[in-house]
Amino acid sequence: MVAQLPDPIKIVRRAGDVRIHTFISAFTDDNIANATHIIESRNKLVLVDGQFLVPYALQFRAYADSLGKEIDRIYLSHRHPDHWFGLGAAFSDIPIHALSETKEFLRQHGPDSLNDHWKLGNLAPKSLVVPEKTVRAGHEIIDGVKYVFDEVVDTEIDFLLTIGLPDVGVFIAQDLIYSGTHLYLTKYMEHWIGVLQGMLLSDYELFLPGHGFPADKNEVAKNIEYLSVAMEAAGNGLTNDAFKRFLLERFPERRCPGIFDIYIPRLFDNASEF
Repeated sequence: MVAQLPDPIKIVRRAGDVRIHTFISAFTDDNIANATHIIESRNKLVLVDGQFLVPYALQFRAYADSLGKEIDRIYLSHRHPDHWFGLGAAFSDIPIHALSETKEFLRQHGPDSLNDHWKLGNLAPKSLVVPEKTVRAGHEIIDGVKYVFDEVVDTEIDFLLTIGLPDVGVFIAQDLIYSGTHLYLTKYMEHWIGVLQGMLLSDYELFLPGHGFPADKNEVAKNIEYLSVAMEAAGNGLTNDAFKRFLLERFPERRCPGIFDIYIPRLFDNASEF
């Protein structure tokens, strides 16, 4: 990991009566462009995920504070550490909401995950924050904005929280979509494609990813293509370095290739699943 991290990217878009802020850590070979978001309504801020590396988490918190409104809560989308590490570094004073399965995983395995990332040094947080609030499928009005919550299973992760803002056409997909970057692939690719196809048929227009830039339905379709190509390659017997080389050559426009080295050892533990 480089000593001096590149500056984050900040994007602001208006959607109906709210402003959507997206804060993206750098696009580099060994960074995976984590995207965290702020829904700014009339009086409050609602945040989604907390960044990975401590410097970006602290900058994300400073950016949220600079908006001059109360941070009402944070939603944690899922249990991968690149989404929750930053909570312990910068958001321990804010109510954190998550699915019950995510809460239980962090309670049982969060300390081990922190220890496993010792090579990050000061870029990793010193403490763990386990969300106290539980999110369930349904809807809620927060500061005049309708939020629709759903639990999606067996895609990029076993349990994922999605958040829809139907009145303004925004869908917070997090790791259902990798926008402009290579995807973190799992054994659930076929089911994942089905979920993305449902998103294409939805009335939502703006999709907020867990990695990369805010996206439209074109990027959703490109994710379906990527998953389909990857499934076929694995089904044809490509594994490990050959699989990585194939996807790098097939999708040269996608960034953040470091993600291959994170997921490939897990993906091909049981190649017969393809």
